[in-house]
Amino acid sequence: MSVLDSKVPKGPLETKWTDYKNHIDLVNPANKRNIDIIVVGTGLAGGSAAATLAELGYNVKTFCYQDSPRRAHSIAAQGGINAAKNYQGDGDSTYRLFYDTVKGGDYRSREANVYRLAEVSANIIDQCVAQGVPFAREYGGLLDNRSFGGVLVSRTFYAKGQTGQQLLLGAYSAMNRQIARGKITPYNRHEMLDVVKVDGKARGIIARNLVTGEIERHSAHAVVIASGGYGNVYFLSTNAMGSNVTASWKIHKKGAFFANPCYTQIHPTCIPRSGDYQSKLTLMSESLRNDGRIWVPKNLDDVKAIREGKKKPTDLSEDERDYYLERRYPAFGNLVPRDVASRAAKERCDAGYGVNATGEAVYLDFAAAIERYGKEQAKIHGINNASAEKIYELGAAIVKAKYGNLFQMYEKIVDQDPYKTPMMIYPAVHYTMGGVWVDYNLMTTIPGCYAIGEANFSDHGANRLGASALMQGLADGYFVLPYTIGDYLSNDIRTGKIPTDTPEFDAAEKEVTDRINFFISNKGEHSVDYYHKKLGKIMWDKCGMSRNAEGLKTAINEISELRKDFWKNVNVPGTTTEYNEQLAKAGRVADFLELGELFAKDALVREESAGGHFREEHQTEEGEAKRLTEFQFVSAWEYKGEPKDAVLHKEDLVYENIEVKERSYK
Repeated sequence: MSVLDSKVPKGPLETKWTDYKNHIDLVNPANKRNIDIIVVGTGLAGGSAAATLAELGYNVKTFCYQDSPRRAHSIAAQGGINAAKNYQGDGDSTYRLFYDTVKGGDYRSREANVYRLAEVSANIIDQCVAQGVPFAREYGGLLDNRSFGGVLVSRTFYAKGQTGQQLLLGAYSAMNRQIARGKITPYNRHEMLDVVKVDGKARGIIARNLVTGEIERHSAHAVVIASGGYGNVYFLSTNAMGSNVTASWKIHKKGAFFANPCYTQIHPTCIPRSGDYQSKLTLMSESLRNDGRIWVPKNLDDVKAIREGKKKPTDLSEDERDYYLERRYPAFGNLVPRDVASRAAKERCDAGYGVNATGEAVYLDFAAAIERYGKEQAKIHGINNASAEKIYELGAAIVKAKYGNLFQMYEKIVDQDPYKTPMMIYPAVHYTMGGVWVDYNLMTTIPGCYAIGEANFSDHGANRLGASALMQGLADGYFVLPYTIGDYLSNDIRTGKIPTDTPEFDAAEKEVTDRINFFISNKGEHSVDYYHKKLGKIMWDKCGMSRNAEGLKTAINEISELRKDFWKNVNVPGTTTEYNEQLAKAGRVADFLELGELFAKDALVREESAGGHFREEHQTEEGEAKRLTEFQFVSAWEYKGEPKDAVLHKEDLVYENIEVKERSYK
């Protein structure tokens, strides 16, 4: 019998969540005042969970490495948040959102969790509107929707290109209300460096005050990890530079299984890399694919002329352009899922059609949209025989209203006007579908330790649909965890305060302190970034958009050797008793060096192509992903010391409500 128990309740899919809530144990309001919960990470998942748990009456401590929860990487989400409200009357429903999510994830996610996500999605919008989130509205005042990749309906609610920021401000305002009431105690500029287990249960954390360097002990009856994803294992990604895997990795090393680490999302719509000096990449929202058409020149002579500056993209006629997504996937066109769009861009660039100096860029063109909107506006305003200039003026105004801040950001970075010259885009690491394994309650394999949002693996399978990250983070924080955690905490109403002067806290603090002292005292030859960049190159070259057995085996050996050298030769300047960003980064890169090897090991074991995991040995004649039934499971890895010694546990995925078939967007 497997050690994994997903705890998915019995009964019909449509009533599982409701019936489950009706029968779980609760904690009465008077007892909630005696229970402490730690929340690590204050982005959308952590912020919404902290605010809701405090509102319910629990005593909450929040931890973030930023100076304010407002700085969480959730703020960078641009395009929108999905919800099955069917405001457009185009056939959307809870079931369709559920179906699109499972299909988009290439049939590698847990049915019950995904259906629950779709079910509570509608509540999220009502919650956020009540908080004052300024969603875009139609002329009549109703909330507007747009479409995202991998679906045939419009279900994405948005606030220009700033949706993540606006939603985060909503969650942050809810947190502030609880901080003022004394129900949340915030610990900003603090980083969790270990979890403390007492009698097998998560009972607290060891944290470092990043300003003073002080090591602190914090106890609680439950610990919630909401620290985001691990995309920065690649060094270059769209993630904030501080985003890291440390909180997730620390609980993994204490008994929490790590699931599907190889499932990483490469986003097709990023500003291309300009040189080796870059420290991060910038995302252009997927919402741009609603109106932008993606193309490369048909002829290599035109590609060469554009690269040499002898031609502009606007010089090419329609017949000289290859709108390759529209050609290959006529049903979905430019709105195919991210993994499909990313591989298609890579294929064109690998074939020599990349349009920038590095050969790693394709065009995202708004000329057709500007003309279409312009003609529509001319009719609305009663302008007959409008000139080309007037049509452009009217159309550009509509595009600016929908995407203006994104266009402005692009122009500041690239120094080109995207209204007049097509944007250049290329895929980049963006999101991680893998993460800490959790059951239906969002609890890890450590009792009392939960993982929510991008930190867990649960809802997106092998590929996340656009605008579903915000949906999952807020669903977990506002509407799922506050119910399920009560069932566990109902057994702690007589436990009392968890003391911190115990052997378990002593041992955890010593382990943390010893590691920090090592970094400062080790006078090696190389900086932390030296190792991070080397790791990132191995990951991108051998575990990136496509993988093969030979490359993965090489990656495992190279990462193992790099890790050995890191522990011998890393050099961290400064002291332990000050704000020392290099010291904080050293610990994070040490964890990435372990995760990277497990990532490659997971990718090597999974001998199929599914979603964002593309094995070159497993593709169709048309170059599409070839999924195999024998890999219809979640890979959950148990820590046993070195990543090479990790033990694989499998959670079989059973589909009773969806027919598993070839994923096609043609």
